[in-house]
Amino acid sequence: MAKIPHKWIVLFAVLLGTFTIILNNSMLNPGVPHLMDVFDADAVATGWVITIFMVTMGITMPLTGYLGDKFGKKNLYLFGLLLFVLGSILGSMSWNLSSLILFRGLQGIGGGFIMPLSLVFLFEVFEKRERGMAMGIWGIAAMMAPTIGPTLGGVIIELGTWQWLFLCNVPTGVLGLIFSSIYLKKSKPNKNITFDGSGFVTVTIGVGSVLFALGRISELAHLTNPVNISLIVIGFAALALFVKIENGKEQPLLDLSIFKIKPYTISIWIGIVSSISLFGGIFLIPLLVQNVYGYGAIMTGLVFLPSALLMGLCMTIGGRILDKRGPSGVVTAGLALSFTGTIMFGFISMETALWVLFALNALRGIGMGFSMMPSTTTGMNAIPEQMISRGSAMNNVLRQMSSALGIVFMSVYFEVRRAQVMGANGMSLEEASLKAITEGFIVISVLLLVSIPAGWVLGREVKKHDAREKSA
Repeated sequence: MAKIPHKWIVLFAVLLGTFTIILNNSMLNPGVPHLMDVFDADAVATGWVITIFMVTMGITMPLTGYLGDKFGKKNLYLFGLLLFVLGSILGSMSWNLSSLILFRGLQGIGGGFIMPLSLVFLFEVFEKRERGMAMGIWGIAAMMAPTIGPTLGGVIIELGTWQWLFLCNVPTGVLGLIFSSIYLKKSKPNKNITFDGSGFVTVTIGVGSVLFALGRISELAHLTNPVNISLIVIGFAALALFVKIENGKEQPLLDLSIFKIKPYTISIWIGIVSSISLFGGIFLIPLLVQNVYGYGAIMTGLVFLPSALLMGLCMTIGGRILDKRGPSGVVTAGLALSFTGTIMFGFISMETALWVLFALNALRGIGMGFSMMPSTTTGMNAIPEQMISRGSAMNNVLRQMSSALGIVFMSVYFEVRRAQVMGANGMSLEEASLKAITEGFIVISVLLLVSIPAGWVLGREVKKHDAREKSA
């Protein structure tokens, strides 16, 4: 180990935590029907196994900046990873659905601390000119896990028992604890920092309500449910109040002045669009492969595999290009490739060969690899070092919400549009499903198309920002 530079060991340590958390959450999605049988529960109750993780993780993330400064970032990261491992062990021992949901909530709290702090540790040990490459490697874990998780989860359910969905986290989680405790740099706690109680209450209600509502919506009827409508209204009202409160605080929970830094704001937009595209595709492609073309879960996983591998490879390559040439070319090209792969999904037919799905999804993976992490790195590089933890927390919260929004929008659109097509045109279920899916991809592609110029604007704003810093 002595021959390996310290920064690469730090990268490996945070990769262990990040990959374990994201992989575990995506592995559980195909396990929900099985858990319904195990605990003799309906889909709504069992869906809480997924929803509670998303909600507790989302409401914990805004706290990482304050708690990291108050108690030390390393201490908070280790605490979060310990909570996640503990939640995994207890989750495997669950005696009923309520206990399983409780332990999943514990996992979510741990994950909410780990995800934002992972980026903070990388930015501490890598210089600006190396961060693109480092973030590209980190992004392999962050973006590949959602694509391979469902397949792995399906295999575990088919060949083993549901407990292994939780127990498989323990070895990598413990290894992450060991490496992190030894190699992460210990920061000095700031005892003078004050807690923004009103900001915490409003952002918790806001983020929690919106994520909870999104987790409850999977069909059109859910959109008109009074509870869901109330949750969304309360959530956005609380977030609006949060913004007003934070702008008047000397020590805000989340410093919203960060959005005045244009490269950061543009990178957030690209991250939101990319997350909607990624998770919208993760929802639609299994429906396409299984419901339309009649293949099984294993083939679905294989369709995602080239995309996941190429996404990881291109994140690393894209990071290197970013470090040498800046964001304009690589991010713009990535968004353009994502658009191309996505819009072509909109024109497939019942006769389309399976290899075409592999190729188009691979093209989407290449595009996302070139655009997502390079844009995020660029935005984070533009903010002051003392704001990295809060900037990372904001980034993660917005990605979490946009990922949930992408799945909800696609699921509702698919259900409504399929029913309309079948009723009006007398199509078969497979034909109606195909039309709804292809139109869903076209909707996503429009969002990507209007975002392509953001890559070029990001590069221009970075040059202006760097010029101002040099002249200051």
